[in-house]
Amino acid sequence: MSVQSPSAPDKAVPDETAGQASRSLELGAAGVKELASLEPARGTLPPRAYLTSDAPRLSLNGEWHFRLSDGIRTAPGDGWQNGSDLSGFTGLPVPSSWSMHGHGAPAYTNIKFPFAVEPPNVPEANPIGDHLTEFTAGPEFLPAALLRFDGIESAATVWLNGVELGTTRGSRLAHEFDVSGVLVAGTNTLAVRVAQFSAASYVEDQDMWWLPGIFRDVTLQARPADGIDDVFVHAEYDAGSGEGILRVEAGRSGVAIDAVVRVPALNLELAAGTEHRIPGVSPWSAELPALYAATVSTAGETVDLQLGFRSITIEDAQFKVNGQRILLRGVNRHEHHPRLGRVVPRDVVEAELRLMKQHNINAIRTSHYPPHPEFLALADQLGFYVVLECDLETHGFVDAGWKQNPSDDPRWESALVDRMRRTVERDKNHASVIMWSLGNESGNGRNLEAMSRWTKDRDPSRPIHYEGDWSSAYVDVYSRMYADHAETELIGQGKEEALADPALDSRRRAMPFVQCEYVHAMGNGPGGMTEYQELFDRYPRLMGGFVWEWLEHGITVPAKDGGEQFAYGGDFGEEIHDGNFVTDGLVDANRKPRPGLLDFKKVIEPVRLGVAADWTTVTVRNGFNFADTSALSFRYAVTSDGGTTPGGDVIREGVLDVAAVDPGAEATVPLPAGLAGLDGAAVLTVSAVLAADSDWAGAGHEVAWGQGVLSGAPAAAHQALECVAVEQAELRLGAVVFNRATGLPVSIGGVPVADFRLVLWWPPTDNDLGRGWFGRDDLPLSTAWHNAGLNRLHSRLLGITADRTAEGGEILTVRTRMAAADKQFGVLVDYSWSSDNEWVGLRTQVRPDGEWIDGGLPVEWARIGLEFVLASKAKAVSWFGQGPHQSYADTGQGARLGRYALPATAMNEDYVRPQESGARSGVIQAAVELAAGSFEVQGAPFALTVRPFSQEHLDAAAHRDDLVPDGRTYVYVDHALRGVGTAACGPGVLEAYRLRPREADFSVELRVKG
Repeated sequence: MSVQSPSAPDKAVPDETAGQASRSLELGAAGVKELASLEPARGTLPPRAYLTSDAPRLSLNGEWHFRLSDGIRTAPGDGWQNGSDLSGFTGLPVPSSWSMHGHGAPAYTNIKFPFAVEPPNVPEANPIGDHLTEFTAGPEFLPAALLRFDGIESAATVWLNGVELGTTRGSRLAHEFDVSGVLVAGTNTLAVRVAQFSAASYVEDQDMWWLPGIFRDVTLQARPADGIDDVFVHAEYDAGSGEGILRVEAGRSGVAIDAVVRVPALNLELAAGTEHRIPGVSPWSAELPALYAATVSTAGETVDLQLGFRSITIEDAQFKVNGQRILLRGVNRHEHHPRLGRVVPRDVVEAELRLMKQHNINAIRTSHYPPHPEFLALADQLGFYVVLECDLETHGFVDAGWKQNPSDDPRWESALVDRMRRTVERDKNHASVIMWSLGNESGNGRNLEAMSRWTKDRDPSRPIHYEGDWSSAYVDVYSRMYADHAETELIGQGKEEALADPALDSRRRAMPFVQCEYVHAMGNGPGGMTEYQELFDRYPRLMGGFVWEWLEHGITVPAKDGGEQFAYGGDFGEEIHDGNFVTDGLVDANRKPRPGLLDFKKVIEPVRLGVAADWTTVTVRNGFNFADTSALSFRYAVTSDGGTTPGGDVIREGVLDVAAVDPGAEATVPLPAGLAGLDGAAVLTVSAVLAADSDWAGAGHEVAWGQGVLSGAPAAAHQALECVAVEQAELRLGAVVFNRATGLPVSIGGVPVADFRLVLWWPPTDNDLGRGWFGRDDLPLSTAWHNAGLNRLHSRLLGITADRTAEGGEILTVRTRMAAADKQFGVLVDYSWSSDNEWVGLRTQVRPDGEWIDGGLPVEWARIGLEFVLASKAKAVSWFGQGPHQSYADTGQGARLGRYALPATAMNEDYVRPQESGARSGVIQAAVELAAGSFEVQGAPFALTVRPFSQEHLDAAAHRDDLVPDGRTYVYVDHALRGVGTAACGPGVLEAYRLRPREADFSVELRVKG
């Protein structure tokens, strides 16, 4: 907008911009321009390592003053930064995500930007949070000190005592400001203005909640005159000679300085910058995380370090640590807390890392940004291989074909290289970091190549990772996410589809392959883990992978019943969102293990125990790369198939004498004599447990297990001794009363039966709502089932007959046809009932009728089973079968055979979005304790599910508090269950676990005891 100069009329207007003077009348125009800047942070010190120093430091965490404005144009201008006017301010803890404290609301998107895509501009609706605190600085911080911010989302401007220090860019990256000459002895005022969105938001489109704030530590650090600004540790390991190779660089203001390096355990003292070879060091690995305490000292400062000697090489298309090919048994890890948002207390981090170790996880990808700086020290100590990822994702540009993508726009190069530089410099001294990752889902382009080039120049000791570069032109490992089993096997064999460029193709085939994301752990699942692990074990080129992901990102909110539950995308009124896709993890937001974690632990267990069929020996195969089995103790226990003890009554137990088995070796160990002849013995379990306390678990913690089964067959079928009694409206056969008009049972043993039917459907899981990648599924299963009417089958009676048996009793056969409205296909179902003096026998025969094709597409089933709706409330469930947690056709690897008992309320998994769950497979005997009496079932192995609400109710629920028990008990006895797969994001169900329409013939026996 042009306006006339306010100068006097007789004076000429200065020649500004085409002869006209122009001044902006927009409020906050300068702030808008600042937020749209593509440049890196302004006024910050060069990035450096995160160091533990004896120089004075003062945490500025605590209660700050806070004020929220709608946008930069309406946010108050200068004047507040010195603390003189705090009107409109309230209290807010720092670190914090302000949306988690009642200021605005969280918002979730996976790929989509929550604002118009017009880089580098930001939306008008851009909350601005002003933060202010006063602190006292003692003389130890003068004359030189710095302010450090470890994480601010998304962009900030910083003032100290009214003096602007500069800005931050890169939410999960550290920024330091020199406050020398600005800091005063005594009271100081620190002010920080934080914008939720900035140009930087276009490169921070990670799959997580948008949560602005100062969410990591704020620290004042003294800088001694003769101090150490930076340290770069080079601690290599020569696998051939067993020598450690140590060189430590120390610097100040970008220049190498004289410093002394001391490693007391090695009796070593050397000058910084010199290289020294050390014979006989203990190398660092995730299995044996040997660390050596060290110091780097000058006259003015001493820095403490933990040295881990290890080398990384890529040879013969294999990823090797210390000369040995390793296998990553990993998870992707976001930082999230259900009450605090981006702020995760240290004790929570420590607990979750120990939980990972307890479940055999050895690797972490820091998706998709550097973690809190203290995380890496814990990873060093506990033993994890870490792929450390840059704070970069531009996924929201994909819908426009990556048009305007910052990864390939030269204007963004300095900002993106700066992000990589800050990532590498901060964490370069950690042995746990085995690869640098350029970022995630950011397309391709010149800036990624520039980031890789800078990183290789700075740290050639670590390979570069980036999944988006399928040609692998500027990375060192071939990475993919959610490649299915078939493609993974081809890659393992070196037979993947060739690249058009022969040179690039040859280069990529010489690289190891990693699944940076696989087996998407959302809701009930993930399925197919065993088959992936078998491929990883079989082909040396495959280096394993990282499950997506470790943690669900639920946010704790009140539930209707007065308790609490987790909210997901859309629950906070977001304009656009991606629903519950934010709640996908092996543990829930409170770090409670999901069944998927229990299965993953078994799938990746580093020691395999195979019990011989005759119970005379057990085979111990050590899958560790570096550790023998001397840290483990081996135990055995024989449990009965009867009794009521959860897991089974122990008949005999003891400790096995197992000599240490070397890494990669196998040994056969004799079992005690006579185990196979124990009366009533059903299950032998052999366990490998920790022999002594470790940093991550106590003695006795189970690392691996194997089972052998000798008995456990279902009871012999009863004889059909009783005859059908015919009454006016009812039929009676033993303890069962039938409706004569429908043939349906109305009571069993006096317990009313509200409904009974064959079921072929279940309430869709998150994976059923997805369409499997790679073209195997034309529609999501949930859609195909709904279209085919699988959830609304109606029964038509074809006839009821009673046939005499040789024993003198009768078999009551109820013949039906089930089909959905508007469909020509269906199933013929015959229910054949018989009874002796105690048990009721039920044989079910299923035959598909018609061609199960709907809309030109074949229809698959979810299950083949029976639903009993008992008009009585369940109190508890006991069973002999797989347990204690759920298992489906392609899951349940961590479930073991035994006798279990649970409260009825614990039989279903409390997934954030309600869905099919809770089946226990391999069951041969079960009892459901009712308000009066118990409902018992036995037979050839079946799957058992018990719920207090119907499938239809479960299907309609969006949150846990939508599930209200109706006073009935829904018991499902399934002859067959399909797999669950990972189609929420990735491949669908493997062919071996699909359930296509087919004939079925299965029998169970029922009894109700008062």
